Amino acid sequence: MTLSLLKKHFSDSLSEVYTDSESTFIFQIFTENILDLNNFQQRQSADLELSDENINKFQQIISELKTGKPYLQILGETEFYRMKIFVDENVLIPRPETEELLEMAIKEIKRYISRIEYIHLRSKQTDYKWTEEAKYPPSQEQELKRVKILDIGTGSGIIPLVLKKYFPEAEITSIDFSEAALKTAKKNAEFHQLDINFIHADYLSLDLNQNFDVIISNPPYIGIDEENEIADSVKEFEPTMALFSPTSDALIFYRKIAEDSKKYLNENGLLFLEINQKLGKETLELYKNFSQAELIKDLSENDRFIFGIK
Repeated sequence: MTLSLLKKHFSDSLSEVYTDSESTFIFQIFTENILDLNNFQQRQSADLELSDENINKFQQIISELKTGKPYLQILGETEFYRMKIFVDENVLIPRPETEELLEMAIKEIKRYISRIEYIHLRSKQTDYKWTEEAKYPPSQEQELKRVKILDIGTGSGIIPLVLKKYFPEAEITSIDFSEAALKTAKKNAEFHQLDINFIHADYLSLDLNQNFDVIISNPPYIGIDEENEIADSVKEFEPTMALFSPTSDALIFYRKIAEDSKKYLNENGLLFLEINQKLGKETLELYKNFSQAELIKDLSENDRFIFGIK
């Protein structure tokens, strides 16, 4: 079978699951993965004869896709924030909204570090005029930038990995209840050679017992009463414990984070949360004691994030 005939077979077989354009896109991804041909090379290789082994690989992929299994789970990897991320049935497939959360976090953490540097300079040299170009001796500069970050509900590890990439001096602790998810997160960290302190624990019953400069979380926030609104393919193939609140209280994680922030988030520390779009005002109310707390919309104009300064 040639590549062009396989492409037609792929599209025809999945016509009840995907549109033609979706099938073409997915076919291109798997063709690059299996045959190591980019899109341009694929267009030049329409008459390429495929081995039985590769034809069987595509047939297996078709069979899995027909069940509704996400193609990224079959592929076993995705790209997130320009980083290769391994995914499987134990972790959520990264969503675009979490990229938005990280965009905000990176910007605000940079400001936080700049404020620390400025205050340090003012305390050491009262007549010093601060500029963006100001530098410290390497050891001192590194110490100032060693912010402590807590990530709650790490999943595949995308949040701590991106933050560690942007803030290599940061000390990042990531918690998850799922040992299987942590295994995937550690695999991603090892692949990118990034040092993250992963902890297996039930956050809802955990005493943090240490302070942090930043708390960031995208916890399970879908209420049990919203289950019917979630696509069957998501419920069947992605981990429900990462999606749904473990109790009838959809805000249970946010209540715990609010309490922990009182004790364990440093003064002027930063808070970043991804939230249930239907519970924006109720979630924001939990952080009314912060010096600053904002409800922020995502690019689809849904209430999606909370940013706070203690």
